[in-house]
Amino acid sequence: MIKTAAIALLLFSVGLTAHAFAQQSEEGPDPPRIPGPSPAPEPINLPEPEPIQEPFPEETESEKMQRLTQENEKLKQTNSDLRGIITELELQIVELDEKILELQQIILEQIRIIMEMVKSLDMAFGS
Repeated sequence: MIKTAAIALLLFSVGLTAHAFAQQSEEGPDPPRIPGPSPAPEPINLPEPEPIQEPFPEETESEKMQRLTQENEKLKQTNSDLRGIITELELQIVELDEKILELQQIILEQIRIIMEMVKSLDMAFGS
C-alpha cells in the first residue's frame, strides 16, 4: 500500500510538472524590457580661438610706409610691363588681320580663275 501511495504521489508530481511546463511553453517568452531613458550627452565645447596677431608686429609706421611704397612701385612696374605686352599683342593682331584680308583676296581670285577654267572646259567638251 505504501508502494501504491508512493507511485500515485510520484505520478501526481510528474503530472503537475508536465502541466506547469506545458503552460509556460504555450505562453511563450516574456517580451524584452523597454530600457529607461538615458541622460542627454554633455555638449562639446568649442576651443577658444587664438587671438589674431599682427602680420608685421615689430614694424613701425615709417617702416610700414616704406614697405607699402616699395610694393606699390613693384606693382606699378608690373602694370607698365603688362601694358607693353598688351601693345605688342595688339600690333600682332592688326598684322594678322591684314594678312587674313590679303589671303582672302588671293583665295577669291583663285576661285574666280578656277570657275573660268571650268567654263572653258565645259565649252571645249561641248555641253
